[in-house]
Amino acid sequence: MMRIDILTLLPEAFTYLNYSILQRAQTAGLVDIHLHYLRDFATGRHRITDEPPFGGGGGMVLKPDPIFTAVENILQDHQVNDHPLTPSPPHPIILMTPQGRPFTQSIAQELAQHKRLLLICGRYEGVDERVRQRLVTDEISIGDYVLTGGELAAMVVVDAVVRLLPGALGAEGAAETDSHATGLLEGPHYTKPANFRGWEVPEVLRSGHAGQIARWRRQEALRRTWDRRPDLLLTAVLSEEDKWFLGQLAAGEA
Repeated sequence: MMRIDILTLLPEAFTYLNYSILQRAQTAGLVDIHLHYLRDFATGRHRITDEPPFGGGGGMVLKPDPIFTAVENILQDHQVNDHPLTPSPPHPIILMTPQGRPFTQSIAQELAQHKRLLLICGRYEGVDERVRQRLVTDEISIGDYVLTGGELAAMVVVDAVVRLLPGALGAEGAAETDSHATGLLEGPHYTKPANFRGWEVPEVLRSGHAGQIARWRRQEALRRTWDRRPDLLLTAVLSEEDKWFLGQLAAGEA
């Protein structure tokens, strides 16, 4: 079982985790998700978690002390105070921030190999720099834009990672054909009715011929990637047949 801990100022925002595949994965014992309210780890009468930045400027910055205390309490099996001077903690401690490395399917696959993750949701102007320097082991961004907080980003990461856990999607290997899983965008899908308002499902999909269907799906994935994200073709693993089909596309013959 994987365990995911999420440190946040808005635990009530995570109701999404209680539905669909994420809910089923938790019920099946594939993942154990724990929400931690950052204010519970702050001290003083008012349990303050943020302060104005030194040197002035707009906005507020999350204080280091409640974050360090929270992580140390959540991950009691190792010491984090001296990081990164000591060996890396056994579990990734990830800060959700627009300054992090761009989140991709390959990163989701990387994270899915761990038994435990801890996600820290940034908020306001960000976190005290000492959290970056001495506590977290990774920083992840879900795009080149700024959100009010890291909660939505954390849910994106959790969703992408959990669906990769064996058994989460029901059908074995279902995640392996998703867009980006193979380096390509996924091709089109159809379901009943076979004829809707005169628009028919491609005959090959109704043929029952597994080999022809697999070839059609691969070619349509290549076509869609060529049309929408040709940059992905530079790093995708391509067979000789794939390269021939791309040549046909380039020549306008497919």
